[in-house]
Amino acid sequence: MLHLEHSCLFFRSCLALTVGVLLDLKPSACSSLSGSRPNILLLMADDLGIGDVGCYGNNTIRTPNIDRLAADGVMLTQHIAAASVCTPSRAAFLTGRYPLRSGKWHLGLNCESSDDYCHHPLSHGFDHFYGMPFSMMGDCEPWEMSEKRAGLEHKLNVCSHVMALAAFTLTVGKLTRLVAGSWTLVICSTIVALLFFTTSCFMGALIVHADCFLMRNHSITEQPMCLQRTTALMLKEVSSFVKRNKQGPFLLFVSFLHVHTPLITTENFRGRSPHGLYGDNTEEMDWMVGQILDTLDTEGLTNSTLVYFTSDHGGSLEAQFGNNQYGGWNGIYKGGKGMGGWEGGIRVPGILRWPGVLPAGRLIHEPTSLMDVFPTVVQLGGGQVPHDRVIDGRDLLPLLLGTAQHSDHEFLMHYCESFLHAARWHQRGRGAVWKVHYVTPMFHPDGASACYGRGVCPCFGDKVAHHDPPLLFDLSRDPSEAHALTPDTESSFHQVMESVTKAVEDHRRTLSPVPLQLDLLDNIWKPWLQPCCGRFPLCWCDREADP
Repeated sequence: MLHLEHSCLFFRSCLALTVGVLLDLKPSACSSLSGSRPNILLLMADDLGIGDVGCYGNNTIRTPNIDRLAADGVMLTQHIAAASVCTPSRAAFLTGRYPLRSGKWHLGLNCESSDDYCHHPLSHGFDHFYGMPFSMMGDCEPWEMSEKRAGLEHKLNVCSHVMALAAFTLTVGKLTRLVAGSWTLVICSTIVALLFFTTSCFMGALIVHADCFLMRNHSITEQPMCLQRTTALMLKEVSSFVKRNKQGPFLLFVSFLHVHTPLITTENFRGRSPHGLYGDNTEEMDWMVGQILDTLDTEGLTNSTLVYFTSDHGGSLEAQFGNNQYGGWNGIYKGGKGMGGWEGGIRVPGILRWPGVLPAGRLIHEPTSLMDVFPTVVQLGGGQVPHDRVIDGRDLLPLLLGTAQHSDHEFLMHYCESFLHAARWHQRGRGAVWKVHYVTPMFHPDGASACYGRGVCPCFGDKVAHHDPPLLFDLSRDPSEAHALTPDTESSFHQVMESVTKAVEDHRRTLSPVPLQLDLLDNIWKPWLQPCCGRFPLCWCDREADP
């Protein structure tokens, strides 16, 4: 039995959430291609631009290990990150043998108490977990970019100034006898102002302790993280797991903390790349991929392991401070992470290797999706996908093996949060791939190629443009989405629009309403849910031996 966590990743926020049900694998009629079920190794980078990888055209950042993986396997050139909405009918978890999640979980932890672990990986089919239960972010290390600290400090400072002004006004009123009553309100206002001010001063340390820690299964092993040794700890855990379970089959999901800000990079890789810290971090991640592949070689598992490498999003263009760019490069493709339907945010690397089974050096230009991993792994594990819901993914094996010439994806929907921004149509008979944009973010400032100064592009509101008629591009001729087509420039304009409109209507009929998981009230910090390895709020421990 194998296990796979299948999630739909939304693009406006780094906090990608999923809903799933636990299902038992049922044997399928078909046997494994190699006579026995393979081990499955899933490698996912965080915000890696497709233009940052050598085999996808970059010749200035060194990625020899990822390139070697592509040379020995199959490379997908139109691999799409999360192309559909995620609802209870669109996600599933499978229980099985030996699955490990290593790296970043990013899907929540507790519901009612600090130790109920309702959202923990072990509550969703994994047998083992090692890594960050929350998200790697700029606030995990003191540096110039912040995702939480700056905004919270500003709000706390405003509150402290308001309360201090109130206390001062009440004091003056009392001393001049313009305000009646006791001094209790003055004292309380002063105390609250001091609390706001003190909290703002220690906000950075509070975030580091609250968000940036490591867990092994249900136990916190390091709070806060010692970031300079995290890479070594992750590799040690991967190696240990492979050695323990080499009799397999096993599933290992390595979710890299690279290349998300704050770009934690060990000294051995600092200053090596002409692209600054981002390039250094990318080259270190490539080295980590090489170390993991070497472990498979050492244990004699290379030929019996399917390896998959991808990224959850395209590069983050807004990860910029001053003249320094801390996000990735998306090559010829427009836009980046969090921009709904623009190709640069959703077209990601996709590489699969299974020596002796998948043809080495094969290029596939058909549309594929991260969602395809779920049915593909279920098939390889000898199971069947559930039939009581719509499964957006498609089994990749026929396409990978060459027994199918075309992808099973005719239409793919591109969402920003719960808002449909674009749709893609693979018109097989004509060999065209059409992209229809209904909504696009307004870049800032005017003439820019991203939403600079905003952290991330919005999905709705007055900062997005609604297009009527929608924008139409032919990606097979214009992959950069530089020239929108019109009825005057494209004779098939109305036919394409009619076909895509019908597909969108059919798609929407398959959806069911669900509670909003990114609601502000549900995602504010709640002290009673805070994991702590000491007595709260003294959350500090180091239970990791030196790697």
